[in-house]
Amino acid sequence: MFAGETVYFEYDRANVKASEADKVKKVAEFLKGNPLHDLAVEGHCDERGTEEYNRALGERRALAVREALVSLGISGSRVTTTSFGEDQPSDPGHDDSAWSKNRRGEFIILLPANQ
Repeated sequence: MFAGETVYFEYDRANVKASEADKVKKVAEFLKGNPLHDLAVEGHCDERGTEEYNRALGERRALAVREALVSLGISGSRVTTTSFGEDQPSDPGHDDSAWSKNRRGEFIILLPANQ
């Protein structure tokens, strides 16, 4: 649902860039209008770095997106985070173009239990 709102990160960074803020706002507005829905934020990394480091960096990225949502009025209890580190690249390439697509935070809408 929010594939176009994927938040991209700079190399070795976990802060949500100003250029990505509108994506987070769009998701926050959806959540405000759909109070029964929750959200999962998945953090991802490119292949550079150790598996352990990338897992931790992916978690920091997911948490940064979560905190951006909280700052926009979304209850933290509605947002879970998961890190996939480098395990699920969106681009299997091994160059700057691929790596820039793999450093991301993705939104997964969680439907209410009765749907």
